[in-house]
Amino acid sequence: MTGISEHRPHLEIGRHLGSLSPEMLRGIRRGIEKESLRVAADGMLATTPHPRALGSALTHPSITTDFCEAQPELVTGVHDSIESCLEELTDIHRFVQANIGEEILWAASMPCRLPADESIPVGQYGTSNIGKIKTIYRLGLGHRYGRPMQTISGIHYNFSLPDSALAAIGVSRGLHLPLPALKTELYFGLIRNFRRHVWLLLYLFGASPAACSTFLAGRRHELQALASGTLYLPFATSLRMGSVGYQSDVQSKLSVSYNSLEGYTAALHQALTEVYPPYQAIGIRDNGGYRQLSDTILQIENEFYGTIRPKSPVLSGERTLAVLAQRGVEYVEVRSVDLDPYCPVGVAPEQLHFLDVFLLFCLLSDSPPDSPDERLRLAENQRKVVSRGREPDLRLALPDGGDNTLRDWGLKVMDACAPIAAALDKSWNNTASANAIALARSRLMGAVQTPSGRVLEDVHGHEDSFFRFAMERSEANAHYLRRLGISSEIDARYRMLASESLTAQQRLEQADTLSFEDYRLRYLVSDQPPTPATRDLA
Repeated sequence: MTGISEHRPHLEIGRHLGSLSPEMLRGIRRGIEKESLRVAADGMLATTPHPRALGSALTHPSITTDFCEAQPELVTGVHDSIESCLEELTDIHRFVQANIGEEILWAASMPCRLPADESIPVGQYGTSNIGKIKTIYRLGLGHRYGRPMQTISGIHYNFSLPDSALAAIGVSRGLHLPLPALKTELYFGLIRNFRRHVWLLLYLFGASPAACSTFLAGRRHELQALASGTLYLPFATSLRMGSVGYQSDVQSKLSVSYNSLEGYTAALHQALTEVYPPYQAIGIRDNGGYRQLSDTILQIENEFYGTIRPKSPVLSGERTLAVLAQRGVEYVEVRSVDLDPYCPVGVAPEQLHFLDVFLLFCLLSDSPPDSPDERLRLAENQRKVVSRGREPDLRLALPDGGDNTLRDWGLKVMDACAPIAAALDKSWNNTASANAIALARSRLMGAVQTPSGRVLEDVHGHEDSFFRFAMERSEANAHYLRRLGISSEIDARYRMLASESLTAQQRLEQADTLSFEDYRLRYLVSDQPPTPATRDLA
């Protein structure tokens, strides 16, 4: 059983929850990575380089770029409260908006009006070997999946519990393991349950039921024309997480199990070393330049798409998969959250409060091993909810057999989450978590619109134009950030970080001793790059 269909799992959740003190619950740590696009005044993707005033996209700790040169990624530090995390995210937004001139940040996950594929500029990271690795990796993504797909943006939520809390859960479960192994075991259990229930997040928070037609120009798809320039599905929740978004035919054939760290890393290692003929046909070099890092199924670990990832901090000179294998899992990265176009920083407090409750539910519930058959059912559930999530009486496959309606299954999850929300609220002396659960219940019952339903209604109110709707929201959010302004203290802090990052990039460029080809070859065959890397190559 997976934690919602019988009484016993509820008792199990209560027993494990009872082992956590208020201090342990207040010790939950989280961080946010928020992607978006810079757009010009006419709503087209900006063609300007990453502004120098924002610092180096290679070495800045808080402001980098994702795939596209015009796709800033804003990264908070690690916080023990949702409020302080959002405060930092807001500060970064204020600085960015103040330093991109008349450009604004696109409010939606599905992109703005895009130029032709080859005219979308990939991220540039300077002349150091590691900077070139990052750019060529992105060139490879463009050749493999098309550049438009890479301009989709979202929220990544990093989540962990203090060691004391994980140790207490281990005792409650009767697990007698060294702490690193215990943490890995518990986080993989969380991941399995998250994958079983991720459809709920897509329904509750999906906000991408429509897209500009420029996004799918020249591609086959199943979307319907709503009006000239707008494509949609009438009951869609999160096209970003569906077949027109973060999907790959070859990756969908990978059999990646989350039953153990060993199985997970072995599956990804195989994908990193197995040549894939269509990628081989792309070629690695062309007229002296590079088209991709390698011709294997994955160029690097982070090319593997997933709704959630096991993670561990990556230090200078380390590779992601090697770090996981050596030190185990330290936190999880949730990757299935759309940008909220109604929120100036892309995510609202109630979303984060719900995520904390939901992730604790996934951690505290029984989590049996997954199987190939179950993974197929989970993938089908995701496909259904992405494209038809608001369809009345939609039925989903239960992990342990049978099916249920999305609403009834979701309400059972809410029942299991209620005591977790109560415990979190007691630890913080507020009602934020209970309020988040109440809002989720209302959305499941249809009493309150889901974000995707609200977006589609507002698109209708903008002459059925997704572009007009998203442009208005983007302008409103930019106006809010400009009106909010930026204090001299915050401005000085981020100007200093920008300057320091430019200096750090210059040092990296001066420190290189290997030719780039030697560096690339050593990078691909070694668990560790031959010279320091500045950050995870996400």
